[in-house]
Amino acid sequence: MKRKLLSLLLAVLLLATAATIAGCGSDGRETVLLYTWGEYLDEATVKPAFEEAYPQYELKVKTFEDNEKMYPMLANNAYDVIVPSDYMVLRLIREDKLIPLDFSKIPNAANNDPLLEEIVFDPDPAMDDKLFEYAVPYMYCTVGLMYNADEVPAPASDAPADVWAPLFDTQYENQIGMYDSMRESIGAALNYLGYGLNTLDPAELQAAEDLLLEQRTQVRPLVGIDDLKDKFVQGELLAGIAWSGDHVVCQDRLEEGGQDPEMLQYALPEGSNISIDMMCVPKNAKNVEGALALIDFLCTTDIALANTEYVGYSTPNLEARAQLDPALRDNPAYYPGEELMKSLQPYFSSEEIDGTYNALWTKYLAVN
Repeated sequence: MKRKLLSLLLAVLLLATAATIAGCGSDGRETVLLYTWGEYLDEATVKPAFEEAYPQYELKVKTFEDNEKMYPMLANNAYDVIVPSDYMVLRLIREDKLIPLDFSKIPNAANNDPLLEEIVFDPDPAMDDKLFEYAVPYMYCTVGLMYNADEVPAPASDAPADVWAPLFDTQYENQIGMYDSMRESIGAALNYLGYGLNTLDPAELQAAEDLLLEQRTQVRPLVGIDDLKDKFVQGELLAGIAWSGDHVVCQDRLEEGGQDPEMLQYALPEGSNISIDMMCVPKNAKNVEGALALIDFLCTTDIALANTEYVGYSTPNLEARAQLDPALRDNPAYYPGEELMKSLQPYFSSEEIDGTYNALWTKYLAVN
């Protein structure tokens, strides 16, 4: 009898160990682990809907604040789906850290706007072609200036020098927000000066560094990401760098609090950044089949609509976009027209660019 009990116990332990290795929870479901940006998913809608559609899976969500903070986490964690920006996806492809996607299992990806594939995301045509083999667009956004229209005059034009001027104006000391994200903040300075967002020209980078270091000491901006939205809604920040979706979120919060949402406005300068956050599967993912199911599910019209309305960022899903409020759908800050779209620039990623910009940003953050 003791031998039978021992054998039974051993069998149970072996099954439990196998389930753990396979990423199963205590209820026998396989875990699908999503690693995405903070406040970037209507989890109250998506999680139960996904688990109802795929009862064999349990969706778990972990979040990050920017691409550079996400990147080192991939070394020691096995996520099934990650949602980095386009330039970071290309870096991960170069480093052989992603798997090419099986699009026969992601049929809903066909709902996405094909025009996004016409944007040049990498100067190397071979790498540019690979981007959409390894990743599916989730949301896209532009980078512009969010400002309190009661306190800051509207830009005279969409010229970068007009739009970004408040960031460097000492009259707004301690009331400016800068993203704790090197590409956005350095990019705003480069765009303001009339330079490309991916420049490696030493003189242009030095000019941007001088401008940013002077701003750090003279304007004394608040540096953050998600916390900046709270400061804008509370009226503590008068202007700052913003992803287009953050502007929508802040307006919604103002309206929910009984305030005028039009108090916060968003201006998109020519030549600023357009960025696509993309769903992809790391090579060390434990549940590839579950990952592909989740990506496909997030591309369905109803779920894409729920997420874009919750998050405020621009959806690539054409059917979901058609169902948006016309005031949002027809706003060029969120869905730019062809001329403005052609002026916008993605961020390029290379060892030289990443290292150079990281060194500049480290200097900026070191200034008290």
